[in-house]
Amino acid sequence: MARVFVTGSSTGLGLAAAKLLAGQGHAVTLHARTAARADAARRECGDAEGVVVGDLTTIAGIRDVAEQAEHSGRFDAVIHNAAVGYREPRLETADGIEHVFAVNVLAPYLLTALMTAPGRLVYLSSGMHRGGAPDLGDLAWRHRRWNGSQAYSDSKLCDTLLAFGVARRWTGVRSNAVDPGWVATRMGGPGAPDDLAEGAVTQAWLAVSDDAGALVTGAYVHHRRQRPAAQMARDTGLQDALLDRSAEITGVPLGSVAS
Repeated sequence: MARVFVTGSSTGLGLAAAKLLAGQGHAVTLHARTAARADAARRECGDAEGVVVGDLTTIAGIRDVAEQAEHSGRFDAVIHNAAVGYREPRLETADGIEHVFAVNVLAPYLLTALMTAPGRLVYLSSGMHRGGAPDLGDLAWRHRRWNGSQAYSDSKLCDTLLAFGVARRWTGVRSNAVDPGWVATRMGGPGAPDDLAEGAVTQAWLAVSDDAGALVTGAYVHHRRQRPAAQMARDTGLQDALLDRSAEITGVPLGSVAS
């Protein structure tokens, strides 16, 4: 049995992955943004070990989520699933951070940096990461005309950079990026062509399976098969620049060795 923490698991892919893992007998801790969503998640996934409640839009909120999760002890795997989508308007969080970047990138970075390193880390990317071209000097989109689709693509490229950068720095941790496909969630919309159930399988598999294909690190995986990531995602200089910029924003460095 593995202990697994799944962020953004009150609905959609996160909930589907959590239910799959709990059904396999693993000890799953859910995460929801509000108490009401947490109650709904408990009803949907009655076998869950616990639920962490917290908002990932602010640095203080992310810290609180990390503290709550750490209180129950070290996890064997963490699935960084929480995200907002490409239809979002430009908003700034209380920290002055553009909210797509805050939730999709800064939250998984800071949770990774603050929590005791698990054996496995799974970061949710997207096929849209191939259109990403993040401007690390203007992450708040103050000097560019807002484009929600571009901001989302940028964030998913950053998630892939994060997964690969962590894999390089923390050689004792399996850190991978997952493309779940375009699935019919609240983010993906009802017309999405891919299967939601299949979309949740890969992150759960990478989190707990002893199959040879799951025992990888620094990989980009779609439907349990490795796929080529965007060439930019393999740029180690860009990986380090993102990690350094995230450390600067949060005041928390990742460090070079898993603790």
